[in-house]
Amino acid sequence: MSQPSISSKRRLLFIFSAVSLVLFLLIIRLGWIQIVKGERYKELADKQQTRDIPIPAKRGVIYDRNGKELAISASTNTVWGHPNEIAEPEKTASILAGILNLDEAEVLTKLTNRQYIVKIAPYIDDDLAKAVRAERLKGISVAEDNKRFYPYGNFAAYVLGHTTNDNKGMSGIELEYEKYLSGIPGRWIKSTDGAGRQLSFSTEKYHQAENGLNVVLTIDEVIQHFSEKAVDNALAINKAKRVSVIVMDIRTGEILSMAAKPDYDPNEPRTPLNEELKLQIDQMDQDKKLEAWYAMWRNPLINDTYEPGSTFKLLTTAAALEEGVATPQSTFVDNGHVIVAGTRIRCWRWYNPHGHQTLVEAVQNSCNPVFVELGQRMGVQTFYNYIDGFGISDTTGIDLPGERKSLMYNIKNVGPVELATISFGQSISVTPIQLITAVSAIANDGKLMQPRIVKELTDQDGNVVHRFEETMVRQVISEKTSKVMREIMESVVSDGGGSHAYIPGYRVGGKTGTAQKVVGGKYAQGLYVSSFIGIAPADDPKLAILAIVDEPGGFSTYGSTTAAPIAKEVLEETLRYLDVKPKYTDKEEEEFGRAKITVPEVRNMTVKEAGQILLDQKLQFNIEPEYYADQNDMVVDMFPKPGASVPEKSIILLYTKPNADIPSTVEVPDLTGKTIKEANYILSNLGLKLKVSGSGMAITQYPEAGTIVESETIISVEFKPE
Repeated sequence: MSQPSISSKRRLLFIFSAVSLVLFLLIIRLGWIQIVKGERYKELADKQQTRDIPIPAKRGVIYDRNGKELAISASTNTVWGHPNEIAEPEKTASILAGILNLDEAEVLTKLTNRQYIVKIAPYIDDDLAKAVRAERLKGISVAEDNKRFYPYGNFAAYVLGHTTNDNKGMSGIELEYEKYLSGIPGRWIKSTDGAGRQLSFSTEKYHQAENGLNVVLTIDEVIQHFSEKAVDNALAINKAKRVSVIVMDIRTGEILSMAAKPDYDPNEPRTPLNEELKLQIDQMDQDKKLEAWYAMWRNPLINDTYEPGSTFKLLTTAAALEEGVATPQSTFVDNGHVIVAGTRIRCWRWYNPHGHQTLVEAVQNSCNPVFVELGQRMGVQTFYNYIDGFGISDTTGIDLPGERKSLMYNIKNVGPVELATISFGQSISVTPIQLITAVSAIANDGKLMQPRIVKELTDQDGNVVHRFEETMVRQVISEKTSKVMREIMESVVSDGGGSHAYIPGYRVGGKTGTAQKVVGGKYAQGLYVSSFIGIAPADDPKLAILAIVDEPGGFSTYGSTTAAPIAKEVLEETLRYLDVKPKYTDKEEEEFGRAKITVPEVRNMTVKEAGQILLDQKLQFNIEPEYYADQNDMVVDMFPKPGASVPEKSIILLYTKPNADIPSTVEVPDLTGKTIKEANYILSNLGLKLKVSGSGMAITQYPEAGTIVESETIISVEFKPE
């Protein structure tokens, strides 16, 4: 056998060396992949094989203080896409766009995204979800979701706030208590092959979502309703830019209502309720839209300041009394103006000065020069100490987002003129929540309470997880001064400029205010903020109320005629709702007092019989359902119930049904020459109905007189004037 040549040996050696080198490099590369980068590639493989579907937590419910649901989470569905699993994105996008009524190009952009998971369509109903599932699209899944829903629309919008499209708090309570309401999302994790099929050897993990806690507000839905109704009416009557109301529990600092109009619907937070504003926003670019939306969502009672005007005089008076620089009987002389450091400061009634008056009369008259003098007697440092004490120089700490501080001079920059103007509520801007908190302290035996709007947090079973207790911040004035101030405030309503807030039987105290608005750093001619701050009952204060009318454009711009009637409407309804009994004076009893009547039993009687008994007892009645006009109908129920004690002339509701004892047939009477009232009376007593044509006296009828008809038959009668 021939020996291989040297050249052949060299070739074999070269091939062997090359193969050995390649194998060595492959071993090195394999070791690098398996050992050095093993964990990295294992993570990538797991990620490629693992499908992770988020399970959103159910957001907690927001309740009013009595358990009324104000914000809930409605069950819905969300369509998710996994771009790396979609083989035919164009076809998939076309199908989804057709079912969900979406833009096909936008859907395709999402499906070709490099993200692991993308949201295709949130909050779809069950029918659409069923249609998507039926297509069995690769890489597309439908998961249960929760959408925030506000059952009462724009009710308490600035309190509740709203959420983003991702169910995150955006404003109001939704934002402030986001960490409690949101809960902890769950996950559904499973391993799949390249076709999206679950691997047989894999372990599926389902992490249940932990639902959020419920928030119970201090807001009373009924009182909030009273406030919103009054604000709506005042907005239209006064043609104002905005109208706002706060009602506070004086003793605890709890906010019972907080309303401002115009507002927005949290269900559609980017769609203004005002059509004109909606059209304006639609034409804006994105940045301008954001500015307009944020302006629309601002809570003016927390986030905005205004010059309080004469309502601030209550703080000046309380401080002066507490410091002993004046008493209720101290006398002052008003000449229509006062000169301070060469500056003439006029009283609002400069053309007809108040002349000699006591401090009580000065508060009733809202006389500026008197309060200038009180400020001068106290001095800057002392006066500022009380302003700080009443919480005006800092935020109140209310549990709503974005609370703003007041705008006021640094004490070092307060000269004689600044001190004078601050003393009667100008040259200082406060938030509404600051002012009502301070005045509540005046009425609450001098105790300043921290305002709060959340009462407690509860779990899904209604168990209290955390209760927010009332917090006393400090004692500002003495109980003696507080009592005197309540009497002075009551005199303003009974004898002074707050008379439009007077409620017979209830001792209401308060103070009106009318201040020019500051625009561009100077007072704007013709633009005012009118307000009324009040307490009730003045002898045992339970409620404080602040009503503000921003830029009234109606018949008046004064707080006494624009804001005080709002406070009266809300207070009157609220005091009765809280079952605060009226206490009439002798004069009020004579004019407004009504005797108490015990409601008689009239059930199982005809309407005619029941009505006569009630009228004899000096009571009135309404029939339900209203369309029953037959006096022979039977009374099956009533409200109030028999035995209840009600005021004279109260309305008793009678619930009726047709009388089965009335004969089934009846002879039609002759109605010729009868008036509509007489004809209706005759027919109703016979169990017949009247259809009217014309007016005056009856001339023809159908069916004719003497015809035998069924009860409840309609008799058509033509009437003509005599």
